[in-house]
Amino acid sequence: MKIFNSINDFSSTKKTILTLGTFDGVHIGHRKILEKILQKAKNDNYESLVLTFFPHPRMVLQEQSNIKLLNTIDEKIDLLQDIGIENLVIHPFDEKFSRLTAEEFVTTILVDRFHIQKIIIGHDHRFGRNRTADIDDLIAFGEQYDFEVEQISVQEINDISVSSTKIRKALLEGDMALANDYLGYDYFLTGLIVKGKQLGRTLGFPTANLKIEEDYKLIPKNGVYIVKSIINKKTAFGMMNIGFNPTVGGEKQTIEIHYFDFNEDLYDQKIAVSILHRIRSEQKFESITLLKEQLKKDASTANAYINKL
Repeated sequence: MKIFNSINDFSSTKKTILTLGTFDGVHIGHRKILEKILQKAKNDNYESLVLTFFPHPRMVLQEQSNIKLLNTIDEKIDLLQDIGIENLVIHPFDEKFSRLTAEEFVTTILVDRFHIQKIIIGHDHRFGRNRTADIDDLIAFGEQYDFEVEQISVQEINDISVSSTKIRKALLEGDMALANDYLGYDYFLTGLIVKGKQLGRTLGFPTANLKIEEDYKLIPKNGVYIVKSIINKKTAFGMMNIGFNPTVGGEKQTIEIHYFDFNEDLYDQKIAVSILHRIRSEQKFESITLLKEQLKKDASTANAYINKL
């Protein structure tokens, strides 16, 4: 997949078939659209092109927005690449870009820069300054500038919006089964393994501390989870705690993973952690001894789950 960090960086001699959007989560609703793009590109000998934006438009246009996203930009790139998209343009979204008129957007970007032959877009998509243009305007532009517009059905649009909303809600409630069902893959966190207080070692459960740089990444509800990672091309299962470690007086949220049957140095490595299942809520124990006993129960529960996979 070719990645372009601006619309102005994109260059191709072939006609393109395009879709655009934030594609947060790259979930099952999005995949229907993206697979349609790929199939039509193959059938008609076009190049597939996805236009997305970073930061998320709501971060720029709504000052009070505290939106949390399902993917970091790097995670989104990896997911789109796995699907098979040929070209990805990640355009910096700012107020200047938001002030482009609909016709400026169509002529300078879609026609002159992207050479689009076809665009697949939602029936309710609005674009241009103040979002004044709609699908009918785009169809008219298509007739004027010789490109085809295909509307995504109401049902498909509803699938996308419902999926995104339900995924965020499910994650904040700790419902991994529902979130992963709508995503079509296991929700994952990506971060750097850093040194923590190393309390896990004293409990017999050494942990890798995951630091996520991107503060806009949605972290699931505090609790204990069953997880897996691919480390050095091998699958490592484990259990993860998201929370404040109240039993030992923790004051800030941490993400700690104890991998089973694993004894490699992970410091300063970037790791992706897929979340399979939630075991329980975080709780404060009356003693370290009781905490250790619960961790043993959690490990037993996790291994029973993993053995059934």
